[in-house]
Order: sequence, then C-alpha cells, then structure tokens
Amino acid sequence: MKLQRVISFATLAISILALVLVLRRPAPVAPVLAPAAAAADAQSFQEKVNRLAQPKVPGEGESEVRMNSGELSAALAQAAGVLPATAPAPSSTSTSAPSTGGSNSMEFPGAVPNIKDYQVSMDGDLIRGQFLTQIAGKDVYLTLAGHLGSKDGYATFDATEVKVGDLSVPASLVSEVLQKKLAEQRDQLKLPNNVKDIKVENGELVFVEK
Repeated sequence: MKLQRVISFATLAISILALVLVLRRPAPVAPVLAPAAAAADAQSFQEKVNRLAQPKVPGEGESEVRMNSGELSAALAQAAGVLPATAPAPSSTSTSAPSTGGSNSMEFPGAVPNIKDYQVSMDGDLIRGQFLTQIAGKDVYLTLAGHLGSKDGYATFDATEVKVGDLSVPASLVSEVLQKKLAEQRDQLKLPNNVKDIKVENGELVFVEK
C-alpha cells in the first residue's frame, strides 16, 4: 500500500473520530439537581442579588456576596427558560449576569444564541461552564473553563480549557477569538456600581462590594 494512501486513510479516520467526539455528549461538569432543589437554588441566588443591590451602611467595611455552583447554574437555567421563574424579580434587579450601564442590576447577557441548557461548576479559582447549543443544525455541547476577574470596572475571563463535544481544543487557539467576542460584548460585562471586583475563590463566585 502506498504511503499516500495510508496517509489518506489515516486522515479520514482522524476526521471521523473528531466528528464523533464533537457530536458526543461530554461528561457533565455538575450533577443534575432535582427540580425542587434547582428552584431553591434559583431563589437563593435571587435573594443574594437583592442583598447585593442594597446600599451599604455608612462606615461598614468591605463585604462580599458569595454564590455557589448550584445557585449560579439554577439562575442561568432560569434565565434561559429551562427552569421556570420562581417569582417576579424586583424592578431594581433581574435574574441575570453582571449588568450593563453600571447599575446595581444583574443581567445574563444573551450573547450566545440558541442555548438550550447550562451547567456551571467552580473548583478552587476556576469556573467551568457547559452549554448545549446548535452548530450547523446539530446539538453540540461547548465546555469552557478559565479564570474570572475584573479590570477597570469590567468583568474579564481568561480561558484555560475548551471542549467542543468531547473533543478538547487548545485554549490558545480560541483565546484571540474569545477575547474579541468579549470586547464586542464589553458593555454587558460592566460591573454594577457598588461592586469593585468579581472572582472565583474556594469554589464560589465572589462579588466584592465597594
């Protein structure tokens, strides 16, 4: 068998394997919660958002609001319509991500279309998200992990892990595209006026108030 034919067969095999891995469902990044538990987590998230929006008492030192993976996942699922809303949000807050315009509201930006499902987990100082979306008409899971931070009043994200389906992609290959996309959505990454920093610490999402 000629070397060229061997290379052709190998290339075809690798292409088929890559396609299978892309369409294959990866291991979930967080356990699936029962509806009642997810609803409780969504309610807890909303209560913490409301607390974050409250003015600080004069003279009170720096304080933090911490949210765990379950609360964040439930809020994202609720924002995507996967989990029914537990109660109408007050006008000053909505069940969504660090918001635009420097207000005290929290809005999850709709930057990624056709999101059918969200899962979020946090470990140490890493946040990892898994999203079910459509690519070329096919349902595909995207997994993204990295470091969340802030700079000049805006949230930042540096990717350390990227997976399409069950296929790992070097983060360096998508970093430039990701940062460009984040720059396009910069207004949606503005922190609320009373938040000086956002980070992941000890497996929790931490909002540091001014």
